[in-house]
Order: sequence, then structure tokens, then C-alpha cells
Amino acid sequence: MDKNVLEKLLLDLYDHKIDPKQAADKLSTLPYQDLDFARVDHHRSLRSGLPEVIYGKGKTSSQLISIIKSLHKAGNDILVTKLDAEVYKRIKKKISAGAVYNESSLTLVIQKVKQRKNKVGHITLVSAGTSDIPVAEEAQVTAELFGSKVERIFDVGVAGIHRLLDKIDGLREARVVIVVAGMDGALAGVVGGLVSCPVIAVPTSVGYGASFGGVAALLTMLNSCATGVATVNIDNGFGAGCIAHKINLLGEKDKK
Repeated sequence: MDKNVLEKLLLDLYDHKIDPKQAADKLSTLPYQDLDFARVDHHRSLRSGLPEVIYGKGKTSSQLISIIKSLHKAGNDILVTKLDAEVYKRIKKKISAGAVYNESSLTLVIQKVKQRKNKVGHITLVSAGTSDIPVAEEAQVTAELFGSKVERIFDVGVAGIHRLLDKIDGLREARVVIVVAGMDGALAGVVGGLVSCPVIAVPTSVGYGASFGGVAALLTMLNSCATGVATVNIDNGFGAGCIAHKINLLGEKDKK
């Protein structure tokens, strides 16, 4: 349950728009709902500021539908990551009509809570190559759903570094930068040496044999000589989006 939803529920009870039984019914699922195969955490956004997100891979269609409906009923925004297009086709008629599926990022969004946009600062999202865009867009969908503004600079890898330098002014205006790169993963360290804000490096599994499914990029990013570069797991655009949003949100709190 989102904090805003909880506050509205309490106000409705105070204003006698709902009775105590209705309020109790809505609160009965806190802090979680036991679906046998999943314990859906409705309390997560109250604790951490971000709601529970569904990892789509490895779940059956019926499991996904049940979890989505549970979160939706509790008033949560819904984000499903790594959701294969074929699985989405099987479940789309049984979930909310307001669902938005992004075939590139493999994300499903049902936005139920109207998010207050973060008015201070933005996230700049950088991809090394076009093949890295699906992971980059997962980060974008995540951060934007939670309320951050995201600006994109795509296909500016180190093989043509002049393309990145052409966008240097925009890079330096960001509160936090996400760099998504496969192959050698060198772009994150380069960006880290050009900006003063935190850089979140996302290695992708893009590359030929000796890239070892993203391990080469991961090791490059972990060993970056540039300061202020932190690295998430391979293909984890979602994790980068969450961290970047929380960093961006700190700037807004500083202005209060």
C-alpha cells in the first residue's frame, strides 16, 4: 500500500466516507497477503519508499495474474520486469485494461497511484550501443514510474567517443547518470571521469564469446579507475533505476 493511498484511506474514515469495517477490510492485507506460492508485500512502499516489483521470469501465467491482482487491489503501482512477450499475450486479458507493455524493455506497468514528479534534478541514461537499449529502457521505465525525470543519450560507446563528448554539457547537468554497456563495458569509467555526480554502471550480456554473457563488462566496471562509479548486476536495469531514483529524490529533500 502506497503512503498516499494509506493517508487517503485514513482521511476517508475520518470524514465518514467509509465505515470502520471497510477500513479494516482494506488494512487486513497489511503487511502482506499470503497466496500460498507468494507472500505479496503490500507494506514495502511504506518501509522503503518503493513498492514490491514482480520479476516476471520463472513464474507461471496464473501466478503472475494472482500477484498482479493482489497488488492492484491493494492500490499499488505495478511493475513487472523481464516479462516475455508471449507470456504477456497469455495474461493481458485477465489483468487491468490500463496495463502498458513495453516489448523492448520487457516491462509491464499498471500505474494506479498518481506519482508526484520529482521537481529537483533528473537522471541521465546513457547506453553504449543500440543493443544495450532494452536494459537501458528497463531502467528508464522503473525510474519514471517512481517519479523521476529521465533524459536519454543512446549509442555513444567508446568506439566513437566523439559522440559522447558532443553531449558532455547535458551529462554534467544530471543529478545521477546511469551507464549501460556490454562488450568491454569501458563507457562507465569514461563517463565517471567526466562528471561530478554519481554514476551507476549496468553491464549487459551483449557481446561475443569472450564477453562471457556480460562478465567481462561487469569486471571492467567493478575495476573502474574513475571515482564515484558503482556497479549493479548484469542486465539489471531495474536495480539501476531504483538506485538512481533514490539518489535523485535526495536532492528534492535537500531543497525542503
